[in-house]
Amino acid sequence: MATIQDVARLAKVSISSVSNVLNGRTERLRPDTAERIQQAIQLLGYRPNQAARQLKTGKMPVIGLLVPSTANPFYGQIAAALESYAQTRHGYRVMLCNTHRDRALEARMLEDLSGFGVAAAILLSSFDDERHVEDAVARGLAVISYDRAPGTAGNRGIDHVYADNVEAGRLAAQHLIDHGHRRLAFVMPAGRTNSRDRKIQGFLRAAGQAAEPVSAQVYEGRAITAYGDSELADIGYELGQRLAAETAAPTGVVTVNDTLAMGLMAGLRAAGKRVPEDVSVVGMDNMVLAAFTSPPLTSIAMPVEPMAQAMVDRAVLRITEPDAPAEQLRFDPALVPRESVSPPPAAQPSGSRA
Repeated sequence: MATIQDVARLAKVSISSVSNVLNGRTERLRPDTAERIQQAIQLLGYRPNQAARQLKTGKMPVIGLLVPSTANPFYGQIAAALESYAQTRHGYRVMLCNTHRDRALEARMLEDLSGFGVAAAILLSSFDDERHVEDAVARGLAVISYDRAPGTAGNRGIDHVYADNVEAGRLAAQHLIDHGHRRLAFVMPAGRTNSRDRKIQGFLRAAGQAAEPVSAQVYEGRAITAYGDSELADIGYELGQRLAAETAAPTGVVTVNDTLAMGLMAGLRAAGKRVPEDVSVVGMDNMVLAAFTSPPLTSIAMPVEPMAQAMVDRAVLRITEPDAPAEQLRFDPALVPRESVSPPPAAQPSGSRA
């Protein structure tokens, strides 16, 4: 079995240079040196002894990842991006945990990760209050928080990476307004979170700033489980039928995510409504499947890959430099127009679609 000494001899470098490559610190080396070390590692089939590594450092090359529920496809998408980047760029594995948006469970999982020798955790949650995370931070666990904007965080020692959800809600509503819609709805499962509240804030802001009067209502679907993460399509289907039955039904609908939008469009169709001829729909997250719905779904794209890379980079930095100051990193969403939006029925010329 090859050793780190074998790699160093073959690459004609020091053991510390090999260690830098293994720990993702290639910026400390010349590019050709780092490439030579990588070739030696592959040629020899070298694999670090993780048990010895943990005994030496007291830490495992693992980043914890706490998500509300992988039943929500968006969290699975982020988890996949985090895991791929952590492994290929830094040589770290990712340990995934589902928290079901339970503060006490989040706190216990963070405590367990710290006890296992995990040095950093990425927390995907929308709670404003971070006090339940403070004990883990005090024990030396680096925590990178996703989806909390500045002003909502309670602990200054936590890095925050987030998409501008206010702008996401505003973009979605404005796109409908620009197409002539004046009766808008924002639909979501019951249960308010930071990100949902901020999307609604942007949605209402666009409606309030429109040149002509716009009616903007928020609808919450009934969820069996808390926050409805595992039943998003079902909630969307029910909301679609509910909106279709209203006397002054909205002509433009913004959904809190794409999975809900897919269920909503199915519910509208079941109630005899056409998308977009009768009701236009805008989703959020721009999942891969959004381009393959019928019609293809207009959505607000969240920059998943850059956010995932930023979270992993911050986690590794805080492991290697525990005293590095925490940062707030904001990412901008973008509108991806497809065929689920057209002018409202009264504004459509005969046989046309925008």
